[in-house]
Amino acid sequence: MAQTIYHYLTFETAGGFCGIAWSDAGIARFQLPTKSAEATERLLLRRLPDAEPGAPTPDVLETVAAVKRYFQGEETDFSGVELDLAGQDTFFRDIYAAARRVGWGRTTTYGALAKELGAGPEAARDVGQAMAKNPVALIIPCHRVLAASGKIGGFSAPGGSSSKARMLELEGVSLAPPPPAQQSLGL
Repeated sequence: MAQTIYHYLTFETAGGFCGIAWSDAGIARFQLPTKSAEATERLLLRRLPDAEPGAPTPDVLETVAAVKRYFQGEETDFSGVELDLAGQDTFFRDIYAAARRVGWGRTTTYGALAKELGAGPEAARDVGQAMAKNPVALIIPCHRVLAASGKIGGFSAPGGSSSKARMLELEGVSLAPPPPAQQSLGL
């Protein structure tokens, strides 16, 4: 069995330096923004240590351009990007497919994704694990998956929950509590 060859590229966006790695099958890894190209490359290579810098294919270039538009605040749809999810189990692939259907400016919860897949509420933890291990964050929009009651929940990318909140705000999602229904008398 031939070993898969991975190439990668780091690039700058309005949000910082991102990284992308691909094989002949599609995008295999995506690194959300960091403050430097070196940090991005280090994080990307931690997951794909045998990847080598390479000339991006037209599909990769198109994805890079879409990522740049995303971090400029332009509505972007990554649902058509071909992915290489080799090594992911079937349930995680199903979770990722469901998450990819959550569009720009929309959110769902771990429990709602579990229910959509026909699993019980106990599977919400599995959905959370899949999101934490998402190899192509943003392209599989794990930042749009929230904890119960719309709480932001965790985020394993650089910057943690703050990065998740910034990405959602970029999409126009307000995480602030709604204003009270009844105004105070100011006494």
